[in-house]
Amino acid sequence: MSEETTPWKQAEKFLRKSQNRPSLRQPQSSSSRQSHPFLAKDPDAVVGQFQALTVKNLSDYGVYLSFGQDRVLLPNKYVPENTAVGQTIRVFVYTDSEDRPVATTLAPAGVVGDVVGLKVKDTAPFGIFMDWGLEKDLLVPRSEQEGRMEPGETHLVRICLDESTHRIYGSTLMSNLASGDAGELSYGEAVELIIHSISPIGYTALINKTCLGMLYKNETFEDLSIGDRCRGYVLRVREDGKVDLTLKQPGYASVEASAQKIIQVLEAGGGVSPCHDKSRPEEIQAAFAMSKKEFKRAVGSLYKQGRITLHKTDGIRLKS
Repeated sequence: MSEETTPWKQAEKFLRKSQNRPSLRQPQSSSSRQSHPFLAKDPDAVVGQFQALTVKNLSDYGVYLSFGQDRVLLPNKYVPENTAVGQTIRVFVYTDSEDRPVATTLAPAGVVGDVVGLKVKDTAPFGIFMDWGLEKDLLVPRSEQEGRMEPGETHLVRICLDESTHRIYGSTLMSNLASGDAGELSYGEAVELIIHSISPIGYTALINKTCLGMLYKNETFEDLSIGDRCRGYVLRVREDGKVDLTLKQPGYASVEASAQKIIQVLEAGGGVSPCHDKSRPEEIQAAFAMSKKEFKRAVGSLYKQGRITLHKTDGIRLKS
């Protein structure tokens, strides 16, 4: 691959320019990207994951840790105090700008294979730099972007590994985020959600890391952000394959959960709440994070159980 079309090499030049430091590469070096020799040959030298590695020896630059059949440097600034040979340290291993493996005790937002919400830190013609908690930002090459990305925005990113170079990169392509369909989902099924994007009508969410669904804002009474994870339920699967979601379990089970939420709010508020069946929906939503319909159903259930009393002027009270 030529120098002009290699995002990794372009990224190095961009970072060096922005940091005001000279290039460390010799002009005559090849522009093709090759994996570090021992990374390419050693299946036990795993990049992009947390590992517990043993200190092999100490040096002026840090400590060297056993890493597969070779070793990896943990720089001085990450070395815990009183570290000794034979000690085990939990580290994350990735590659530096020279494709050499390096270890850190910093914790990135995710490891290879994870889907996480990351903020855009900087842009360049060849890609986008995302803040993922390490000194070296995560590059999302232009070819791996689903749409336009601007500094300060948060996007859902899958953390990937380039098998040929052992470099870690990000992808926002829908094909890398949602590779399945809703064929096996059914009404009321509990699913794990990651918020993908937000629109005026609701929240698009990644379902079990396989397909997308929609949480409608007029049925969702929680403030959600891109990258947030939550438990949800399938409300319906449409004929066109689109999935409607809800954060409350459909059926009577949702009443029980809402009733418990009301009890918790009452206990935190001294046993009383001014909300009642004539309160405005906005007041109920602000106090209990549920719709007025759900509130009335849950209050009715608690009243029948004898757990609360109803008052026209004082709202509801815990029964003593």
